[in-house]
Amino acid sequence: MKLARRCLVLAVLAIWAGAAVAQEASSFPTRPIHIIVPFPAGGPSDIVARVIGQKMSEDWGQPVVIDNRPGANTIIGAQAAAKAAGDGYTLFMAIDSTLVMNQYLYKSLPYDPFSDFAPITTTTKTVSALVVAMDGPKSVKELIAQAKAAPGKLNYGAGTITAQLMGHRFHKAAGLDIVYVPFKGTPETVNGLLTGSVQIIYAANVTVNPLIESGKVRALAKLDRRTAGSIDNIPALADAAGLPDLEDMSVWLGLVAPKGTPKPIIDKLQQKVAQIMADPAMRDKSERTGAFPMISTPEEFGQFIRQEAGRWQKVLQETNIKYD
Repeated sequence: MKLARRCLVLAVLAIWAGAAVAQEASSFPTRPIHIIVPFPAGGPSDIVARVIGQKMSEDWGQPVVIDNRPGANTIIGAQAAAKAAGDGYTLFMAIDSTLVMNQYLYKSLPYDPFSDFAPITTTTKTVSALVVAMDGPKSVKELIAQAKAAPGKLNYGAGTITAQLMGHRFHKAAGLDIVYVPFKGTPETVNGLLTGSVQIIYAANVTVNPLIESGKVRALAKLDRRTAGSIDNIPALADAAGLPDLEDMSVWLGLVAPKGTPKPIIDKLQQKVAQIMADPAMRDKSERTGAFPMISTPEEFGQFIRQEAGRWQKVLQETNIKYD
């Protein structure tokens, strides 16, 4: 009898808890939401987060604060997000390196990419470009010839591990000795090209697009065959280099929450982001700059992260890149 009564009490408590979570989700949000971006303002992650945040604020009537926390290859921002309360009021605009590559680059991370976050949805894939200064080579073939004539004399910059790997894979496939120079983010990488500290960069078109259109830099190739604004008519790198086995490469972004965030709130956030990214005007604006909307369910995003981890683990083992 006591056991039956105890089971009844537990069942009632479970129902009450479920009802409380449902009520919390229905009224969510009731205060400001913070989206942590692990890069400086102006980069692809920041731009996407601000677009989503602005629309969320308009629709929900609550401020959405973009919290830029750059540094340590996104680890600073990721650690802050992982330690936040799982209530839906702190979100994290993760990049592929945060949830996939970092676990293979460091001996230990202050966060677990699989267990410390609740996936919400992928948001975009960005097309990156191989870009040089206006007084630099005018084609990929010319760049290859220049690099082979002076091994180790050219530098390339990248603001993410994915961009670094783009350069690494191309240079290895083409037999080029080009020195890597790290930057904290894409805007700094672009500035490095403009000031002459590097001669080549691999950067998201969403950031370099205005400079390409204004004639301040030249895009020689895109790293993905999809069209992207000012680099619409520029060849894919594999084609321009005559390296058909060089696969297309892109950078993806995704929104996650700290672990323990209630599923109804995760679902509400996913539905809102999907609605925002499906808007025709938003999609057109995004695609013209090379940030292609990419929406998934939380479950699909979680599975995608693990698939990407398996794919990039092999690549990083081949390159033997380590950060500590």
